[in-house]
Amino acid sequence: MNFLEERIIKDAVVKPGNVLKVDSFLNHQMDIELMDRMGEEFYNRFKDAGVTKVLTIEASGIAIACSVARCFGVPMVFAKKSKSVNIDGDVFVAEVESFTHKNVNKVIVSKKFLKPEDKVLIIDDFLANGCALQGLISITESSGAKVVGLGIAIEKGFQIGGRVIRNLGYKLESLAIVDEMDAEKGTIKFREQ
Repeated sequence: MNFLEERIIKDAVVKPGNVLKVDSFLNHQMDIELMDRMGEEFYNRFKDAGVTKVLTIEASGIAIACSVARCFGVPMVFAKKSKSVNIDGDVFVAEVESFTHKNVNKVIVSKKFLKPEDKVLIIDDFLANGCALQGLISITESSGAKVVGLGIAIEKGFQIGGRVIRNLGYKLESLAIVDEMDAEKGTIKFREQ
């Protein structure tokens, strides 16, 4: 069992509807040491990919992506869920359905932050149905940049997202893959990696 799986067992709560509540350490209150360990682990897994940018989607992926970008010594860019007055010029846009929030968002990245010469590592906190990753892949490819890998903190292996992304031919690394959760018993079963 790795460090993230241990933390999930210790502090996560399994809720009905395939919800894994990790807000005490990952996506509401954040354990910064844990973020840095995840950053180092993603660095080790992708250090030979030539990463020039780290890309994520707001909001929960930002902290992990910052730690990853620090390890690589490259900028981190995050896709915003709505256009604001401080984004000027042309943007790349993708529609992304949220498993957690049960809605569809248009996410945007300013064209000045992704260039054809970039090699992009996409990072996010959760992978369920894969819509967020597909949106970020679409934005990256629209820019002419290359997706060199995708890093996920927690993958719900019993949902289709991981299979879809891997079948598209991308290198996808998940630090913890949950194969089963039982809300009544409060149990979690991880995939051997």
